[in-house]
Amino acid sequence: MIARNQNKKVKQAFYLLAFALGMLAMSYAAVPLYKIFCKVTGYGGTPQISSENDSYKIKEKIDVRFDSTIDRNAVISFKPEVKKIEVQIGENSLAFFKAKNNSDKPITTMSVFNVSPLQAGQYFNKIECFCFEEQVLSANEEVSMPVSFFVDASIKDDKFIKDLQEITLSYTMYVRKNE
Repeated sequence: MIARNQNKKVKQAFYLLAFALGMLAMSYAAVPLYKIFCKVTGYGGTPQISSENDSYKIKEKIDVRFDSTIDRNAVISFKPEVKKIEVQIGENSLAFFKAKNNSDKPITTMSVFNVSPLQAGQYFNKIECFCFEEQVLSANEEVSMPVSFFVDASIKDDKFIKDLQEITLSYTMYVRKNE
C-alpha cells in the first residue's frame, strides 16, 4: 500500500513537472508564433512583405502619411523626408527617411514599423525597407533610407475600410551604442 502511494506521488510529480516544462516551452514559443501569425494575417497593423507587386492598379488614390519616433535621449535625428504622399492604389511607390548620427562616435540603429489603421496592415505591402536590419552610422553621418511599397487594390473590397482616405506608416528607430 505504501509503495502504491509512493508510486502515485512520483507519477503526479512527473506530470506536474512535465506540465510546468510544457508551459515554459509555450511561453518561449508564443512571441515567434504571434509574429508569424501577424505577418500572415496582417493582424495588429503588420504590413505584408512582398518581393514584387502582383496587385492590379486602380484609378483611386490614397494618402500615405509617414511618421517617425526616437527615444527622447537618442543621439540621432530620424524623420521622413516627406510627411505625406498621395499614391495610386496598386502602384509601387517609394519614400525616404533620413537618419543622422549627431554624436562623435559610431552607433548602431534598428527600426521597426507599424501601419495604422490596423485593418489596413494586411493591404500595405512593403517590397523593400530598412526595418529590422542593423545599420551602423559613423560619427555625424547622415543617410537616406528608402521604403518601397504598394497598397493592394483588394483594400477596396474590404467593407470596413473601403472608404479609407489615409494610411500611416510609422517607424521607431532604436539606438545601441557601439563598443
